Amino acid sequence: MNRINNKLPNNLVQLQHCIKSDPSGYKQEFQQQYEHFKSLLDLFHSQSSSYDKTFIDLIMFLAHVCACYPDELSTYPNDLIKTLRLFSMNLHPEIRMTLVRALIFLRNKSLLAAEDLITILFEMLKCPDKKLRVMIREHILSDIKNINAKHKNHKANTFLQNFMFAKMKDSNLIYVKTSLLILIELYRKNIWNDSRTVNVIATALFSKTSKILAIALQFFLGKDEAEQNGGEKSDDDSDDENLPSAQDLTMATKINKKTRKRKRLLLKSKEVLRKYKNKTKTYSFNFSAIHLLNDPQSLAENLFKLLEKFNQGFELKLLLINLISRLIGIHELLILNFYPFLQRFLHPRQQEVTKFLQYIAQASHELVPPDSLEPILKVIANNFVTERNSHEVMAVGINSIREICSRCPLAMNEDLLQDLVQYNSFKDKNVSMAAKSLIQLYRIINPKMLKKKDRGRPTEASQENHSHQYGQSKALSYISGAEILNETESHDNFILDKTPTDRCNRDGDESDGSWIQVSDDDNDDDRGEENDLEEESASDVQNEIDENRIDPIQKAEQISMNRILSQEEFQKVKLAQLTKHLKGPRSKKNKSDLDKPNNIKTIPANIETKEIVPLSDIERLYKKSKENKEDRIRSIEYGREDREKFGSKRRKGKRNEYASKNKREIQKGKSFMMIKHKVNRKQKKRSFKEKQIALRNSLLKRCK
Repeated sequence: MNRINNKLPNNLVQLQHCIKSDPSGYKQEFQQQYEHFKSLLDLFHSQSSSYDKTFIDLIMFLAHVCACYPDELSTYPNDLIKTLRLFSMNLHPEIRMTLVRALIFLRNKSLLAAEDLITILFEMLKCPDKKLRVMIREHILSDIKNINAKHKNHKANTFLQNFMFAKMKDSNLIYVKTSLLILIELYRKNIWNDSRTVNVIATALFSKTSKILAIALQFFLGKDEAEQNGGEKSDDDSDDENLPSAQDLTMATKINKKTRKRKRLLLKSKEVLRKYKNKTKTYSFNFSAIHLLNDPQSLAENLFKLLEKFNQGFELKLLLINLISRLIGIHELLILNFYPFLQRFLHPRQQEVTKFLQYIAQASHELVPPDSLEPILKVIANNFVTERNSHEVMAVGINSIREICSRCPLAMNEDLLQDLVQYNSFKDKNVSMAAKSLIQLYRIINPKMLKKKDRGRPTEASQENHSHQYGQSKALSYISGAEILNETESHDNFILDKTPTDRCNRDGDESDGSWIQVSDDDNDDDRGEENDLEEESASDVQNEIDENRIDPIQKAEQISMNRILSQEEFQKVKLAQLTKHLKGPRSKKNKSDLDKPNNIKTIPANIETKEIVPLSDIERLYKKSKENKEDRIRSIEYGREDREKFGSKRRKGKRNEYASKNKREIQKGKSFMMIKHKVNRKQKKRSFKEKQIALRNSLLKRCK
C-alpha cells in the first residue's frame, strides 16, 4: 500500500512538493495531471451537480503549482471563473467552495488581478451558502487591507470604491448588505475613511429593508475611537504640566496654620483644578462619521420625513430619532418640527421615556429659538416634576431639564426656574440634589435669574459672567485674562538681556592697563544718583496708578494685538483665570470709575457641553432605594462566586481537598448514640488529676 502511495501520479501532495523543488524535472508528470484535469472539466460541464473527490484535489494541486508553470497554466484562472459563472447555482457546495478557494489562493500569489476576482466573488453571493458568503467578505476585507498596507494604492482604490458604490445601488439586497458591511469595516479600520465613503453609507439610511437600515443607523450612532479605546492623550496636554497639582496644593497648606477657612479653600482649589483639567483634556482620535457628511441639514430633514411615516418597529424608531437628534446637536441644525413631534412621548408611563429625554437634550443647542424649547420644559415639569409621581421620576425630570438648559439657557423662564429651585430642600435626596445641580448651573450661566440667597458666594469670575441674547456672538477680540500681563514686559526683557553685553564691551574697552582717573566731586555725583532714583520710583508709582485706572478689557486687547505671548505668559493667564473662581469680588474702594459694571465689557461664561448626552446624566440617582429580599439574595450569591469556602485554614494547608478524613473528624459527623459507649469508657480511664479538674470546672459553672 505504501508503495502505491509513493507513486507520483497517484500522490498529488508528494508530486506538488517535488515540482516546487524542481519544476523542470517533473514537467512531464505535471502535464499528465493537467490533461487529466481538462478531461474531468469537460465531463464536469455535462454533469455539473456531480461530486468528484479527484477533481477537487486536482483543482487545488494546479493552484499550488501555477507559479511554477505560468505559461502552461495561463488560462487556468479563466477556466475556473468561467465554470463558476456558468454553473454557480448547480454546483455541489464543496466543489463550489474549492473553486473559490483556488481563485483566492491565486490572488494571494498575485497571479490574478483584484478587479477580476471581486467581480466573480460578488456573483457568488447569490448562492445559498452562508459559509461561502462569510469567506468572500473576509477575503475582500483582507485583500483591500493588503493593497493599502504600505501606502494608499489610489488606482486600485478608485476601481474598488466605484465597484462597491455601484453595488450599493443594486436591486439585489445581498449585494447591498455585503457592500455595506465591507464599507463600514474598512472605515473602522481607517482604510477608506474619507467623506465619500461616509456619504455612500448614508444612502443606506433610506433603505426599505429593516436589516440594512439597522446596520446603517448603528454605524452612525457608533462610538468614537476615543470612547472605544480610551483615547490617546495628545502632546498638547504637556502645557498643563506647569499647572499646580492637587499634591502641590496640599503641601502648600501645610506651612500655614490649619483653619477651617483654609481647608475650605483647599477643597475648592482642588475642585476648580480638576474641572479645568477635565475641560482642557484633549485626545487624538478620528472624527466620527457624522462630522464627514456633506449636507447634514437636508439629510436630517429627509430622515425626519421618514420618521413621521415610520412603521418598522419601536427599536428602529428609537435609533432613527437618536440619529436625527445627534445631527441637530452636532451640526446645530434647525428642524423646529422635531420638538413638537417628541413632545407626545414625554410622560412617565412611556416606554423608554428616559431615552426620549436624552434625545431632546441632544437636539438642543444655542441656535434653537427659545420659543421652541420652552413648551418642552413646561411639559417635562408638569408631567415629571410633580409630587404625585415617585421621587425617582421627579429627579429624572429635573436632570433632563438641566441638560436642556445647559445647551440652551434661554429656554428657561424665571418663574419656572424659581419653582424648580424650591425643590432643593425636598425630603428626598435624589430630588434635592437634582435641584441643587440646576442652581449650580445657573450660578454660572445666568445668576441674575436666581434669588440672591441662591446665587452663592460671589467670586470675581461670577461677576464677569453675563447672559447672552439669542443669536448674540461670543467671539472675543482679545485673550481672556491677558490684562494681568505687563505691556512692556517683553521690551524690558530685551533691554535687560542687552545690557550685560554692553557692559562687558565697555569693560573690555577700558581694561587696557591704564590708570583710571577719579574726580574729586564724588559726593555731588552720589547726590545726583539719589535724585535720579527718587524720580524713577515716583514715575513707577504713577505708572501703577495709571494701570489700575485702565479698563482691563482695553488692556487685554492692547496686549493681545501688540505682543506675541510666550508659553510662560499663557501659563500665567491660565492660573489667573483659575484664581478668579476662588477670589472674592474686588472691593468698592479699589474700584475706579472705569471699573463700574456699566463701563466694563464682561467676559462670557463657557459651559462645557458634550456632543452626546450620556443616559447616566438623565437617570442619575444620588441615593439608591432599599433592596428587596430577592435583590439581597442575588447580591449575596454573586459575592460568593470565586471565594474560598469557610473552614479551618490549617487543615486546608495540610491536606488535599480530596484527601480522606481521620477518625476524629469522622466521629464529629456521627450521632451521639453511636459513640456513647466510647465516651463512657474514656471517662472511666481518667486519672485522679483529670477528675479533680473536671469537678472543679463543674462547680464553677454551677456557681455562675
